[in-house]
Amino acid sequence: MNDIQAVQLTVLATSDIHGHVLPIRYVDNEATEYGLLKLASMIEETRREQENVLVIDNGDLLQGTPFAYYHACLDQTAAHPIVAIMNRLGLDAFIPGNHEFNYGLSFVNRAWKESAYPWLSANVLNKETDEPYFGCPYRIFTMPGGAKVGLLGLTTQYIPHWEQPVHIDGLSFESAVDAAKRWVPYMKKTEGADIVIVSYHGGLERDARTGEELEEQTGENEGWRLCEEVEGIDVLITGHQHQRIVGVQIRNTWVVQPGYQGSCLIEIKLELMKNVDRAWGVNARRSRLREASEAQADPSWIERVQASEDNTQRWLDQPLCEVRGEMRIVDPMAARLIEHPLVELINRIQMEAAVVSISCTSLFDNLAPGFGPLVSMREVTANYPYPNTLKVLLLSGEDIREALEWTAAYFARSEGGGPINVDPSYLYPKPQHYNYDMWEGIEYAINVSRPVGSRIEGLKYKGQPIDPQGEFEVVMNHYRASGGGNYRMFRGKMIVREVTVDMTEIIAEYLTKQGIVYAQANSNWKVHS
Repeated sequence: MNDIQAVQLTVLATSDIHGHVLPIRYVDNEATEYGLLKLASMIEETRREQENVLVIDNGDLLQGTPFAYYHACLDQTAAHPIVAIMNRLGLDAFIPGNHEFNYGLSFVNRAWKESAYPWLSANVLNKETDEPYFGCPYRIFTMPGGAKVGLLGLTTQYIPHWEQPVHIDGLSFESAVDAAKRWVPYMKKTEGADIVIVSYHGGLERDARTGEELEEQTGENEGWRLCEEVEGIDVLITGHQHQRIVGVQIRNTWVVQPGYQGSCLIEIKLELMKNVDRAWGVNARRSRLREASEAQADPSWIERVQASEDNTQRWLDQPLCEVRGEMRIVDPMAARLIEHPLVELINRIQMEAAVVSISCTSLFDNLAPGFGPLVSMREVTANYPYPNTLKVLLLSGEDIREALEWTAAYFARSEGGGPINVDPSYLYPKPQHYNYDMWEGIEYAINVSRPVGSRIEGLKYKGQPIDPQGEFEVVMNHYRASGGGNYRMFRGKMIVREVTVDMTEIIAEYLTKQGIVYAQANSNWKVHS
């Protein structure tokens, strides 16, 4: 028997697919250059051409498009088509991301049960037993020659700050660093892992190349700390931030991140070699991003999901109402500087659903198209892509001012009447337009020429200056009500009531009931320099 001295291992990883399966854009069904089925073609090709290939998905797979929403919320009897794709691909491991929990544990458990591959997360714990909820949090792969490759899964610990408590009831979330400090040595000493790969649905709290701090250290992203504080990690696959990191070394760890929406696939090549002590280690490593635009979706794969896609399309094409006036979004930045009729409409819908007189909402991203003359579910989901519900918080006037000052930090400081731009911290490492809120039911102005923390002017309620000690009921989505986006002033506040219907359904019901909606905005707020 030949004594194998070296082995080539290829690791293919995806992350943050966010339900993008077919290469189409649901707002208008135009073709795109991204999507899981394009990546599936590359994965299959690689497996045909090479030996020793591992395929990993790093989370946020099952939420983000109408296709994903339909099969999570409206068709709960058929096998989940995205899970079925991964089953057919022979996925070696799946690391659940924060958005997997958006539809609650019953959905998570259904998807997990249907999966022919393990769900790995060492720090998502059963609150009663303090053990990993999804069972064993790692896998050991034995290569030709006997080299053992360990794969550990980790998930951002920050989920309780965003998610509805009922959706994660019975779970606790440990620091990824603390979990890795416990499990990496165990994998090496007890399981005999020669090489350790960590797949972490979380990002880097520092710039991958310079080490510069990128954000407040909340624990949401712990990738840099994993490299600095946990010995023995050869490769760290990150995600959550939607970055493209082709490969950078942080201390002794090779770090990658494979973009989002199925736009690319990270390919990591590891040369494993025995050393003089006959122990296996990584002799060389390199990686590259493989673009989805370079592949075609296999027609046989499309055929397998066609029935599911047809059901989604029929649902999307349901007409709801007419719009009188202009409610399209031509310039997203302009819609954040001057109140847009779509933003006012969403706030008004929230206020009616919650029976309150103050509301805040966001324009979630720059792809929101607004509403055309005839609105269908397609437009609703394009403008409101998240499965949010509503909460009414009891806030003081000072809480409201503090929240407005925080939202005003979205804008870069502008002096002398210059152009108003988005602060870079809201664009990198990933766009966070959803953390800029626009309010209805109060009056205010944002003066961008002033320093952050002192930008709010003319704050009034019903024509009178807001009493800092006064109490006000305010409706917002559950993500924001939990303090998501570092709105710390909302954390721990009294919840007056909840509206547990998904906002997509609330909007659709409102529009259907109205039949005709009018594009209007009362300009209760403004932004100036």
